[in-house]
Amino acid sequence: MWTDVVDLRDFYATGLGQTTRRLIGRQIRMFWPDVKGLRLLGLGFATPYLRVFLGEAERVIALMPASQGVLPWPLEGPGLTALADETDLPLPDRSIDRILMVHTLESAEQVRVVMREAWRVLADGGRLVVVVPNRRGIWSRLERTPFGNGRPFTMGQLTRLLRDNMFTPLNRGSALFLPPCTVPMLLRTAPALERIGQRWCEAFGGVVMIEAAKQIYAGAAGRESQRGRRAYLPVAQGMPRTIGPSQPNARTEGEKHS
Repeated sequence: MWTDVVDLRDFYATGLGQTTRRLIGRQIRMFWPDVKGLRLLGLGFATPYLRVFLGEAERVIALMPASQGVLPWPLEGPGLTALADETDLPLPDRSIDRILMVHTLESAEQVRVVMREAWRVLADGGRLVVVVPNRRGIWSRLERTPFGNGRPFTMGQLTRLLRDNMFTPLNRGSALFLPPCTVPMLLRTAPALERIGQRWCEAFGGVVMIEAAKQIYAGAAGRESQRGRRAYLPVAQGMPRTIGPSQPNARTEGEKHS
């Protein structure tokens, strides 16, 4: 079940949400230290992590699933968000260089279809970063944050999902080693807790994330995606719905009675 976009916005407006944005954003920036001249797509609710790329990337857009809802972003300047079906993205093949998925896979009903759509729109040599709740972390067990909703993953599960859908995992990381509470003193110690957790307790962070590259030799994905799309053809009025080999011709039948 998708978390409503208003609840996501309200969470990131809190002190805990701002800390979450900084800690996860730091890991994403380590994956992508330079996106100059690239086309970047955020899928799900990725806008809290996209602002840092606005002045650097050639183009930044955010697509939000219809079941989640959409909010305008950024508040200043032209809008860069749109409502979309996550299983049928309104983008041409190989049109995006980087995709950031946040608050997506844990809520999606058709995970493999979402991954195939990401593969389709990603350019050859493009890269994907996926951020999901960690099944072993405390954040996935408490519903007070968006990371407590939906389907959590372990690092191994996420790695297999990417490989099964024609992505090659390159780098991995984790974040959110502080408990999901709003105590100001604990929030101030978050950077120190992150350093300790990433060094000694990497498996127990609140989220796991992987950077993966598109396997450009797996061309079957495009053909499979095209086969799965519906096609509608015009039908002349008065035409029978089905014509089988055993159905008698109407004119011949009438001639028999005459």
